[in-house]
Amino acid sequence: MPSSADRLSDGQIAHIRSQPLFFVATAAPTGRVNLSPKGMDTLRVLTPNRIVWLSLSGSGNETAAHLLEDSRMTLMFCAFEGKAGILRAYGTARAVYPGGRDWPNLSGLFPDMAGTRQIFDLTVDLVQTSCGTGVPVMRFERQRGPDELLPFYDALGADGVRAYWGRKNAVSLDGRPTGISTNLRSDERI
Repeated sequence: MPSSADRLSDGQIAHIRSQPLFFVATAAPTGRVNLSPKGMDTLRVLTPNRIVWLSLSGSGNETAAHLLEDSRMTLMFCAFEGKAGILRAYGTARAVYPGGRDWPNLSGLFPDMAGTRQIFDLTVDLVQTSCGTGVPVMRFERQRGPDELLPFYDALGADGVRAYWGRKNAVSLDGRPTGISTNLRSDERI
């Protein structure tokens, strides 16, 4: 039976912390809706109404572009092992960039990772749970990122990562600016 609340319970926070994978969805007022899987040690629940997650470089930067036009964000967590359950956290979010006022405090919550791009700060205003019995049971083996993603960006070095952002992360699929070019100075650590 679905249930809703305006904040995360202690049990829901524990559920979120135990998941090796989460999904993020955003949309601008027009254009494509983005839905992305995220993993590794990149998410923190700070309070029952606040979740932050570290965005690593990738083939696109849709979330950042969407938030410049519409701050809505949904995070979804599915139990693939153990008791079935789906949890969605709805709210509004903002991007925090290196060099920004909140960067030092928020980035300190995460391990250093090559290719770190921004942190998304979600204020949760609705939590919905559902049974999740339609989700298959799957066993978690490992995170690919430490062996595949991080070495790629580490080998590029800071200048190479910035060049990659210019080629792959400056505009969305719909041609919207992502803000990465205006929010990062060339001397900032990534």
